[in-house]
Amino acid sequence: MPEAYITIPTEKGSVHIAEDVLAAIAANAAAEVDGVAGMSGGAPELTEFIGGKKPASRGVHICVEDDEVQVNAAVLVRYGKNISGVADKVQRAVGSAVESMTGLKCVVNVHVAGVAFDK
Repeated sequence: MPEAYITIPTEKGSVHIAEDVLAAIAANAAAEVDGVAGMSGGAPELTEFIGGKKPASRGVHICVEDDEVQVNAAVLVRYGKNISGVADKVQRAVGSAVESMTGLKCVVNVHVAGVAFDK
C-alpha cells in the first residue's frame, strides 16, 4: 500500500512528510502525558502476532485538509485520573509537538477508549 505524504512547499522546493511520521509524533507526545496508560489501537496488527514491533503510531489516525492536520488519538486513561484533565493535556501536548516539528496547524481530537487499572 503506498504511503501518504503531506507536502509543504518551501522557497527551495518542497518537503514531503509521511503521514506515519505525523502519527508517530502524535502517539509519542500523547503517551508521555501523565495519566495516559497507553494508546488504544483496536485490533492488534498482524506484525504483533508474529513477534514484530508494535507500530509507533498505534491509536492515532491522521487526516490532512487545507494545510491543517487533524489528529484523532485514542488513549487509555489511568484509573483515578481526571479524564477531562488528561484529555486536555493530550490535546495540548500533541498539538504542540506536531506544530513545532512540522509548522502545520493542528487540531487534536482525543477519544478515551478505556480506563487502565493497576494490577
